[in-house]
Amino acid sequence: MIDALALLLGGAGAVFFLGGSLGMLRFPDLYTRLHALTKADNLGLGLVAVGTGLHLGDPWLGARLALVWLLVMAAGTVASHLLAREAEREGRRPWRP
Repeated sequence: MIDALALLLGGAGAVFFLGGSLGMLRFPDLYTRLHALTKADNLGLGLVAVGTGLHLGDPWLGARLALVWLLVMAAGTVASHLLAREAEREGRRPWRP
């Protein structure tokens, strides 16, 4: 039962990774691409980390995976903010239809 849940979480994480990657390729401007990439990939990584922790069954490994996930979320937030601020400084405005 736990392996099935781990597989389900890993598959859901892969779907979020795919969605974030497609959003990055298809959205029209930098701001929407950053939004798609950071939100979907952070959730995807969290689901994959939880699924992996459940599958392996080691609580210390689960704690380390959670720490990696938190660090990646913090790094993604800071990097996205810096990219958006630099784009704003260069005069790029959000895309308008």
